[in-house]
Amino acid sequence: MLQLIDASIFQRENLILTNVNLEIQKGDFNYIIGKTGSGKSSLMKTLYGDLPLQKGKGNIVGFDLTTLKERDIPYLRRKIGIVFQDFKLLNDRTVYDNLLFVLKATGWKGKNKMDDKINDVLDKVDMKTKGFKMPYQLSGGEQQRIAIARALLNNPEMILADEPTGNLDPKTSVEIMNVLEDINKMGISILMATHDYALILKFPHRTLKCEGNKVFEVV
Repeated sequence: MLQLIDASIFQRENLILTNVNLEIQKGDFNYIIGKTGSGKSSLMKTLYGDLPLQKGKGNIVGFDLTTLKERDIPYLRRKIGIVFQDFKLLNDRTVYDNLLFVLKATGWKGKNKMDDKINDVLDKVDMKTKGFKMPYQLSGGEQQRIAIARALLNNPEMILADEPTGNLDPKTSVEIMNVLEDINKMGISILMATHDYALILKFPHRTLKCEGNKVFEVV
């Protein structure tokens, strides 16, 4: 599902992480922790094609990160779902139209087929009655559920979640974690960057840490 071998992560010419060796199998749930600026987001951006992998080897959901071309990135992002801390919903359109926009952008055709898919992903995150709402009419937790639904639209093999509970209160964070746990039980691998150690204690999974330009497993 994901393999990095002696990978170095750069932001332009700045070396952020070095000698990263990481393997994630189908159905794994992994956390990645570390202080702000330790490289969590840079690692995530490399995995979804926002930053090039300049050194080492890397594969994710069948894509070679060392030879990834600009034109390949939309295809990569159909096989991985991305969930951001700040939701990144389009505030000028309804929840339904946010999801429809993604389906159209990724090549879906047929109104009935798209309707069925949107209802399916909203059902998975318990938001089936909210399709007509505008994002600003929803709570933070509800917006994040919609963002997770969006990440599920193209039946991803893996979800990369970058601080998905970072803007949420503790109770809502637990609700979002329950949604992610349910998705993981469907066989979808999850790599989640987080600062929230209370969540890690409540929902224990393998934990990786970024520190001192390295990534290592916390035992």
